[in-house]
Amino acid sequence: MAIKATIYKASLNIADMDRNYYAEHNFTLAKHPSENDLRLMVRMIAFVLNADEALQFTKGISQDDEPDLWQKALNGEIKLWIDLGQPDEKRIRKACGRSERVIIYTYQKGSALAWWRQMENTLKRFKNLSVIFLDIDGNVEEMAQRSVSLQCNISDKELTLINNEHAVLIREEIYKEV
Repeated sequence: MAIKATIYKASLNIADMDRNYYAEHNFTLAKHPSENDLRLMVRMIAFVLNADEALQFTKGISQDDEPDLWQKALNGEIKLWIDLGQPDEKRIRKACGRSERVIIYTYQKGSALAWWRQMENTLKRFKNLSVIFLDIDGNVEEMAQRSVSLQCNISDKELTLINNEHAVLIREEIYKEV
């Protein structure tokens, strides 16, 4: 019998001073059985950093032809494609060909840097691709509760996530920018 996804309810109160974006987003997330708490939280962080009414979580890890998040125009064109981790060149090429803009968020320091050094020269040719390392200061996995409510403050390219018990600081280290 296959293991089913675990359902999470999230409420994110976002105050992004860098983009003058202030909104509350409530959604339901499915955590794939092979996904850990860190990756689940990085999905939420990626949402916060790009928050928009049209930004949506996809089936992600369980679908090869979809990103973790995307933003589509009304005509169905993909405006923004967001992937997490360390995708291979084939996946990146496909994403850059299908979308107006692509962002890859990496988040595990040692392996992310090794992946970037290996891929850097290959990825320079993609003009619509940004690669960003998320430097997470604190134990963000502790915030991964089945019902999570977070205050998300962004200022000077730094994101602070706050719940009742913890605060975590996330800094963006730009490897490649559009």
